[in-house]
Amino acid sequence: MSSTPTTWVITGASRGIGLEFVRQTVASPDNIVIAAARNPDSANGLNALKDSAHTKGTLHIVKLDVDDFDGVRAAAKEIGAILGDKGLDYLVNNAGKVDAQDTGFTVDPEVLLSTVRTNAAGPALVSQVLLPYIEQGKRKTLAYISSTAGSIRSVERVGSRIATYAISKAALNMLAEKQRLERPDLIILTFCPGWVKTGMGGDKAPLEPSESVGALLKLITTAKPEDTGKYLRYNGEVIPW
Repeated sequence: MSSTPTTWVITGASRGIGLEFVRQTVASPDNIVIAAARNPDSANGLNALKDSAHTKGTLHIVKLDVDDFDGVRAAAKEIGAILGDKGLDYLVNNAGKVDAQDTGFTVDPEVLLSTVRTNAAGPALVSQVLLPYIEQGKRKTLAYISSTAGSIRSVERVGSRIATYAISKAALNMLAEKQRLERPDLIILTFCPGWVKTGMGGDKAPLEPSESVGALLKLITTAKPEDTGKYLRYNGEVIPW
């Protein structure tokens, strides 16, 4: 491992895109990866990485459910203890969900509130409580895994479906923009990972998690201060807000 390792926190790390982020980052001996999962004990894929020959870096697994605000605050203390004086280079706010295949006139308000809690309020708190560690990091980068569904100017492309999910991702996008304006010294990026073969994306999706995450990691790790505020697809294409 490098004398100055690169540090990562990845939320929603137990499956899908989050698990692939962990798999690819721990492949480097220069990385210290803190994988945050709702239920670490049942995260079989994540736990298997701890003993995998593929894992060259250092992997820590912490319990973090973005819906549990007190738990997020407690997890921040555990993450701080792991980081010590190294600071946090990259925060990947990946945790999210889609619970409804609804439209604008069929939104269930309780499902909407629950989804916004997970997809926007949770990431807002995670970034807030980890900000002191990000400020100590070398890269000072926050990456939000959003969706083209959250782009108001892309609504014709997405159509009327998944309204609750789209509303929650539009809220996440606004969070990223508000943070960018408040802290121009940080690199804040928002991404659409594409349609990926995961539990959320389904088997018909054209992208493998490895392809999407590999491309996203290249964008994240090569981002410069002047890139802050960009909203990009995994392939680097700019998404209109």
